[in-house]
Amino acid sequence: MMRNTLVDQLKSNFQNGSVITRLIIINVAVFLVVNLFYLIGFLFSFDTGNPVSWLSVPASMQGLLSKPWTVLTYMFVHEQFFHLLFNMLTLYFAGILFIEYLGAARVLGVYIAGGIAGALIYIASYNLFPAFAPYLDGAFMIGASASVMAILVAITVYVPDFAVNLMIFGPIRLKYITIIYIVLDFINIRSGNAGGHLAHLGGALFGYLFCMQLKKGNDWSIGFNKFFSFFERLFKRRSHLKVAYKKKRHVSDEDYNASKAARQRRVDTILDKISKSGYESLTKEEKETLFKISNDKD
Repeated sequence: MMRNTLVDQLKSNFQNGSVITRLIIINVAVFLVVNLFYLIGFLFSFDTGNPVSWLSVPASMQGLLSKPWTVLTYMFVHEQFFHLLFNMLTLYFAGILFIEYLGAARVLGVYIAGGIAGALIYIASYNLFPAFAPYLDGAFMIGASASVMAILVAITVYVPDFAVNLMIFGPIRLKYITIIYIVLDFINIRSGNAGGHLAHLGGALFGYLFCMQLKKGNDWSIGFNKFFSFFERLFKRRSHLKVAYKKKRHVSDEDYNASKAARQRRVDTILDKISKSGYESLTKEEKETLFKISNDKD
């Protein structure tokens, strides 16, 4: 009973939660599956190999050609708990702001495209810089950091002076927090996780370019969402709102059907606007119309 309740709750959170909630659930689920696989191997004393080898993006071009899907899958995979925790906390914080100011419909496109940008920078760096040549064949990368950096930088460029209240330091402008993230990545390129830090910078670069283009009226997320239509359908919140109709007396079938179709089109238009830009983007008239239609039983 408890198991069913937990599963039902997770399904409900995934189906009804925001795109940020769904991204976090997927990342946590993959983390648990990967570590469960490791645990089974440990308990039964057999070699599980590397369960993330088919999900992690390789640095070598030969490895990438043999596993091209890893450019997408790597950004949902974590092995270490604190790696997952840090990424998900940052994703939640930056994602909430992103949705508030830029709308939920743009989150997924930026997450995926930022992750791809990070992977491309990572692969290019390992193949171009002599410092990485000795490690090229055995290097691979996992983690959502590049995707998270894309979202963080995008919202920072949009509202750089947003005040974030930190427990010890008090209110700090968002731009200073993000600058610290980026500086630390630059400083730590010479560390053991050089490829990861380069990927973070690739995601940050995409987030910056995305927001600059958005300010010019070019929304890159639309194109990415259309290209990754499968992911868009997976993460798009389904609306269960339908207009209820009760046919009035002395109204012809033709007039009734025309009125019904017109009202449903109006609801669909409003819901589409909510999906793209959020509920707060609605005008007062649209909010009143949605409330009236959704509660109209006549």
